[in-house]
Parts: sequence; structure tokens; C-alpha cells
Amino acid sequence: MQTQLLTTKEAAQILGVSVAFLERDRWAGARVPFIKVGSRAVRYRYSDLLAYIESCAFHSTSQY
Repeated sequence: MQTQLLTTKEAAQILGVSVAFLERDRWAGARVPFIKVGSRAVRYRYSDLLAYIESCAFHSTSQY
């Protein structure tokens, strides 16, 4: 099974947010799941990004 790993910049483009948003998210508790590769590299699974997008979907403004 092959998993597509994306850089922070690529993930930010897919989500429509800034790189700084994802950096702050990791620091604050990671609502968007990420993977540490080695001691420094951070990567995002494409499937996790899609799941995060789905988790943010609402049908009404009164839902949240």
C-alpha cells in the first residue's frame, strides 16, 4: 500500500491555509494529523487532509 506524503507547503495549498497556520496547529495540539519523518521532517498524509476537511463540514451555522 502506497501512502502519499506531502510537505507542509503542499498540505497548506490543499487546505487553503498558510504554512504558518499548520505550524501553529502542530505547536498548539494538532487538529490536522501529521507525521514526523526522522527528527525534523514533517509530512502530511493526503488521506488525513481529506478526513480533516470532512470533519470541518457543517450543514448549518447552529451546529457549532
